[in-house]
Amino acid sequence: MKRIRIPVLLGVVAVLAALVLAACGGSSGGSSSSGGGGGQISLVAYSTPQEAYQQLIPAFQRTPAGKGVTFKQSYGASGDQERAVEAGQPADVVALSLAPDVNKLVKAELVAPSWGADKYHGFVTNSVVVFTVRKGNPKGIKTWDDLLKPGVQVVTPNPFTSGGARWNTIAGYGAQRAEGKTDGQAIAYLNQLFGKHVVAQDSSARQSVQTFLSGKGDVALTYENEAITAQQKGEKVDYVIPPQTILIQNPTAVTSDSKNPKAAAAFRNWLWTPQAQKVFVAKGYRSVLPSLQDKKKFPVPPGLFTIDKLGGWSKVNDRFFDPQKGVLVNVEKSKGVATAKS
Repeated sequence: MKRIRIPVLLGVVAVLAALVLAACGGSSGGSSSSGGGGGQISLVAYSTPQEAYQQLIPAFQRTPAGKGVTFKQSYGASGDQERAVEAGQPADVVALSLAPDVNKLVKAELVAPSWGADKYHGFVTNSVVVFTVRKGNPKGIKTWDDLLKPGVQVVTPNPFTSGGARWNTIAGYGAQRAEGKTDGQAIAYLNQLFGKHVVAQDSSARQSVQTFLSGKGDVALTYENEAITAQQKGEKVDYVIPPQTILIQNPTAVTSDSKNPKAAAAFRNWLWTPQAQKVFVAKGYRSVLPSLQDKKKFPVPPGLFTIDKLGGWSKVNDRFFDPQKGVLVNVEKSKGVATAKS
């Protein structure tokens, strides 16, 4: 009797272990469909679109292409997510804050160079940099110059880890140039902003917003969609679109070593359908589809500019965010802010 009890017990343990593994394989912090006939997709994304993907994923799973597909999800600072994938984190689809993070994966031969060779240039959503303020805007923050008023405290993520912070930084620089300031004056503006008025720099845009909502600062530099998400959650905030700001373009790509490339490509392509784009719009993003661009809900500021106006991301990244010689390195180090490898 004793001779058969041990193997029986081991068999039961093995069965239970298999059941646990099967249950855990479907999703991490997200949705999964029953059956799993379509395999699993690992989505590695920047921090802010989590609420959107929590609706997009089950909607995709109800389509013929998504039937039986399960998801594993990961969200964090765009730069950190890119580095994690480069270091070996499994990913089938990456959804990052800005094109340079995808291009780093191209350089690492983890994403095809043609990732942006479509009519949307690989961008699945748009947004703009805005000022998120306390309800009623008690400090009267309307322009970039208002951020430098005595006593105004600003919250923005760390530009050496967060894609959102890079958009914020370049929006501020570009706004100064759009106002007729010289390059030197625009750089001086950034040094004064970060040196004297920025009071918190979290690693990601989402963490930065949470810091602001906890009571830190008078204004948060954020994606427009983050401000709208905060309002949708009942937070007592308003947001201001400054006259001069930058168009944010958020890319996606399928990885070259995807374990499920067919399903990954189907999911990415589906994100450009009206059904998916309407979900993004409901979560505060500006659609890349002209038919869904509502200028009443998402007004176009008179001084809206793109990164190309400033020479493109390759030029901007090298000049502003190089961890050894970037424009902001000295002021950040003087404040004890980490200038991580970017």
